[in-house]
Amino acid sequence: MPLLVMKFGGTSVADLARIKNAAQKVKREVERGYDVIVIVSAMSGKTNELVGWVEQTSPLFDAREYDAVVSSGENVTAGLMALTLQEMEVPARSWQGWQVPIRTTSQHSAARFLEIPRENLDAKFAEGFKVAVVAGFQGVSPEGRITTLGRGGSDTTAVAFAAAFAAERCDIYTDVDGVYTTDPRIASKARKLEKIAYEEMLELASLGAKVLQTRSVELAMRYKVKLRVLSSFEDTDETSGTLVCDEEDIMESKVVSGVAYSRDEAKMTLVTVEDRPGVAAAIFGPLAEAGVNVDMIVQNISEKDYGSHPGSVTDMTFSCPINQVARARKALEDAKAEGTIVYDDLVVDTEVAKVSVVGIGMRSHAGVAATMFKALAADGVNIKVIATSEIKISVLIDRKYMELAVQALHDAFALETAN
Repeated sequence: MPLLVMKFGGTSVADLARIKNAAQKVKREVERGYDVIVIVSAMSGKTNELVGWVEQTSPLFDAREYDAVVSSGENVTAGLMALTLQEMEVPARSWQGWQVPIRTTSQHSAARFLEIPRENLDAKFAEGFKVAVVAGFQGVSPEGRITTLGRGGSDTTAVAFAAAFAAERCDIYTDVDGVYTTDPRIASKARKLEKIAYEEMLELASLGAKVLQTRSVELAMRYKVKLRVLSSFEDTDETSGTLVCDEEDIMESKVVSGVAYSRDEAKMTLVTVEDRPGVAAAIFGPLAEAGVNVDMIVQNISEKDYGSHPGSVTDMTFSCPINQVARARKALEDAKAEGTIVYDDLVVDTEVAKVSVVGIGMRSHAGVAATMFKALAADGVNIKVIATSEIKISVLIDRKYMELAVQALHDAFALETAN
């Protein structure tokens, strides 16, 4: 019997009416001849509520108990979904992570998959059950404790099950009807993509597009799991949504597929750092140990007088999430106090945003950077930092120009049209 994995996010199961709506979509796939593994998130807002209760109870909480509490939201949804399906005369059973079992590492709140044995679910399908409803976001450690995978972990759970059970496809149901060329709330001409390559989706997810969780795309790309993103609130068929697939499955694509943005960025500059071997490691080592997620990095010759610094000096600029600025500042100041690094000043700009263009077509087409920079210049947008990869160009700009920049780039690359 062919198998399909269907994942429903928090907004898709926000109340009993929406759970029933999702169950009807599952029943439709069963009627088409599929066995179905359904992965569910907690009902919308429930995880935040549970996290709040933990923090109020114990500000310095035990991570093992944190996982025990916050994973309970998915358990409730799984049970309600199974009951709803049973009322529709669809043979269904709910499964918590430890019952499958979903075996993970012991890193609480950020566990990673080790193994998903098939035996228990396969046995139930063999008995005549058509649907296994599995609580997403959770697993069990080698010590037998409940673990969670980090926010957005239900997407990763769905892809992991699709890989483990060799599913025909993994459908991710959410509150949008697919992946767009950019955020439709910013660019009214944004167009839904029929297909997008894994690499492009991975870049867009990591750059701030919130349609799919980054780890889920990584896993899908590694195991060649076909992902489909579609809306829980619309009637769908085999052509609905956006298919995330291999580059080879896309006949032809535009040079640039999408424009992504992240408004919660900060730019930090170490002024007058000694330009010597090992200085970058001395700077970014403490930042890594402090858990700071460094993104764009630029090193340039300092304009300051070299008199107080024998030999050459440099300025080192990097970006990081704005909520990690305090942690980054402390790590650098501690390193300076210990004598690990020497710098004159630390300049922080928290009024910046990152805007990026992404496309696998960049590999074989020249002029993308020129088009991007001309479009921004034409609208008076100044670039502070530039970073590139094989299929991405990102710039750091003043946050007040972010929406203008997104619209300008969407127009410059004519993303409103398919060809």
